[in-house]
Amino acid sequence: MSSTQAPFTSTGLDALPPADVARRAETVGVAKAAMPTLDLFALSVLAGAFIALGAAFATTVGSGMGDTPYGMTRLLVGLAFTLGLILVVVAGAELFTGNNLIVMAWGSRRISTASLLRNWSIVYVGNLVGAVGTAVLVFLAKEYTFGGGSVGVTALTIGASKTNLAFGQAIVLGALCNALVCLAVWLTYGAHSTTDKILAVVPPIAAFVALGFEHSVANMYFIPEALLVKTDSAWIESTSGVPQLSNLTWDGFLLGNLLPVTIGNVIGGGIMVGAVYWFVYLRRRSASAP
Repeated sequence: MSSTQAPFTSTGLDALPPADVARRAETVGVAKAAMPTLDLFALSVLAGAFIALGAAFATTVGSGMGDTPYGMTRLLVGLAFTLGLILVVVAGAELFTGNNLIVMAWGSRRISTASLLRNWSIVYVGNLVGAVGTAVLVFLAKEYTFGGGSVGVTALTIGASKTNLAFGQAIVLGALCNALVCLAVWLTYGAHSTTDKILAVVPPIAAFVALGFEHSVANMYFIPEALLVKTDSAWIESTSGVPQLSNLTWDGFLLGNLLPVTIGNVIGGGIMVGAVYWFVYLRRRSASAP
């Protein structure tokens, strides 16, 4: 039986073919757009916390690496960060960057523009609450003092480097990042088991982190955590290796990084992945719909 006749009925172990994945992504988008507000917000807070936990894990793994080659360090950090999206996909949560794929349902006219923007707005705010809330908890736990202070130095270095990016550079890095994130989500839509989903997530997510691309929700943890560590002036004065922190401010976070990275994420996920796959697999059906 052809995939067009029975798109979601495969019982084999092989992943769904791309055309069936596109239809599944469209159907998932419709369901996400119709989700009750309170449920959507709660699951969004969870997603922000999950990504933050992956970011905290990655920060610790990247600390005190010494003479480890740059590429190997970035790979290990990227592998650690995959925890975040694995939790989102397997445990169930609503992530703004992954939800950029809802444009496929919008392109097929199965949801309205208002429904699309409603989902993105609620999920974005929920992700921010979850990520910043987790940053506060990690800071209060004084995790930044672990490893002889190396974790805190790494957190500050990450935050400072992100707030030092040029606006245009941050947009491009954000676009490249969410192309990989949405490809990871796309692959999970074709998976048949939890193991399949985890294996689908790891390579694209590890790649975007290793490559230094920018993820808006991850930055909702990385930069606030660095800003919180920066408030411990006594610890900073007693710790060596602290980077220059003049651009590490709340304005630098919100306007210098989060705004351009979010724009880039929408371009990467919504256009470079979602719109392209809609054009290839769904546009003819949409055009023929009454």
